[in-house]
Amino acid sequence: MEACAAATYGAASTCTPLNFTFSHGRTKTLLHSQIPIPSKKGPGKSFSIVSASRRTLSSNWLVSDDDFSASTTSPWLPRLEELDTTNMLLRQRIIFLGSQVDDMTADFIISQLLFLDADDPKKDIKLFINSPGGSVTAGMGIYDAMKLCKADVSTVCVGLAASMGAFILASGTKGKRYCMPNSRVMIHQPLGTAGGKATDMSIRIREMAYHKIKINKILSKITGKSVDQIDLDTDRDNFMNPWEAKEYGLVDEVIDDGKPGLVAPIADSSPPPRTRVWELWKIEGSRKAKKNLPSEHKFLEEAYKKVQGGDDDKGTEQENEAPAAV
Repeated sequence: MEACAAATYGAASTCTPLNFTFSHGRTKTLLHSQIPIPSKKGPGKSFSIVSASRRTLSSNWLVSDDDFSASTTSPWLPRLEELDTTNMLLRQRIIFLGSQVDDMTADFIISQLLFLDADDPKKDIKLFINSPGGSVTAGMGIYDAMKLCKADVSTVCVGLAASMGAFILASGTKGKRYCMPNSRVMIHQPLGTAGGKATDMSIRIREMAYHKIKINKILSKITGKSVDQIDLDTDRDNFMNPWEAKEYGLVDEVIDDGKPGLVAPIADSSPPPRTRVWELWKIEGSRKAKKNLPSEHKFLEEAYKKVQGGDDDKGTEQENEAPAAV
C-alpha cells in the first residue's frame, strides 16, 4: 500500500478528501482534519505525510481493523530451489554426469537434455562427464537423446570417462568435445554375466554380442577407424591420456593452460608383457598384434560334433525284449 498526503500552511480552509488504496483493493477516504498536523514552525513552510509500502498506519487515522491488517517486512531468504547446484547449473545450460550410468541417472540426464533443447535449440548444451561407466542400455538412451537434440551438445571430461562414460564423451558434437589435462579415458568391450539354463545363457550372450557390434560400429563412425581396429582396441581395458584420446578421435581438444605443472605425466608407451591364457586363447604382444581367438560359432560347432561322435546308439534300433515267462 502506498499513500501520500501533502498540506501547506496558510492554505484555504477547505477540506480536501484523501483516498487511500489498500492491498486488498478497498479504498478509504480520509479528511485532512483526521490527519495529525504538527505545530506550525514558520510562515510559508510546507510539510508532507508519506506512508511507505507495507507499513502500519497511524492509530489516529480512523481506519477500522477489518479494512487493514498490519504486516511487517521480513528479511529476504533464498528459496530452496535456488540453493540447489543442479538447478543453478541448469540455468547456465550445464549438465553434470558425475556417477555411474544407470537407469535413474539416464532418466535425469535425458530429461535435462530435452528441457534445455526445448528452451533454446540455438544455444549449446554443455555436458560434463566424470563417470566410470555403467549400463549399456541406459547409456544408449543418453546417446539417442543427444542425437535427438537440435542444439549442439558439448562434452567435457573431468576426472574419468570410462566404458559407457567414454562412449558418451565421444558422442558429443564434432569440434566441441574436450578433455581436461589430468583426466583419463578408457574404452573396452561390453561386460556382463550369464547364468541359468543353457537357452537363457545363449540369449544373453547373443544380446551382449549385439551391443558389442553396435557400439563398435558407432565408435568406428565417430573416430574414422575400421570396425576391426575398434574391435581389436576394445578387446581389453584401453586407458588413454587426453592427448592419446584426441589422437584416437574420441575428443577434439585438450583444455590446457600451458602450465606443465598441472599436467599429469604420460605413462610409459612400451607395450605390456606377453601373457598366455589357455592354449585356445593366444594373446601375444600389445593390442596391435594379431590374435587367434575362436569364435562362438566355432565353439558351438565343436561341441555339436562331440555330441554327435559320442552317441553310439544313433541309427540303431533297440531289440524288443522277449516276454517274461509267468
